[in-house]
Amino acid sequence: MALEANLVAEFDQLAKNYPEKRAIMMLALHRLQDVRGWLSPEALEDLAAYLGMEPVEVFGVASFYPMYRLRPCGQHVVSICHNISCDLRGAQDIVAAVCEATGAPLHGTSPDGKFTVTTVECAGACANAPMFDLDGVYHEDLTPEKAKQIVRSVK
Repeated sequence: MALEANLVAEFDQLAKNYPEKRAIMMLALHRLQDVRGWLSPEALEDLAAYLGMEPVEVFGVASFYPMYRLRPCGQHVVSICHNISCDLRGAQDIVAAVCEATGAPLHGTSPDGKFTVTTVECAGACANAPMFDLDGVYHEDLTPEKAKQIVRSVK
């Protein structure tokens, strides 16, 4: 198993709080992604082995939820909501502005590796559409200009 020793220790401690080790899967996926930056096929296999599960079971969870990254990504991730509320209030303009400001294509990474830009179905901030999540922080009531300003301010 190729999980880092510190992760195994964290997972062991966490698993003590649950009746079955597999119950920590989502928490472990988050932590593994925090450490490695994304969830490679090898990482999913390592976690499956630790949890005593089949790799396809872990992949099924990781591929279902949009917060898990199954491909390498940039240093900063911009996830633009494009569900109905955001779309009706200008999400496509936000997508264009963010791609222009970062140099990243939609669902891709900028040439300098700094930004990955993607869309998500719903971020649950419909009352303040359009919005995006930048590295886990919501930015709401966006205009194209405000969106550009936010991503350009990232160091």
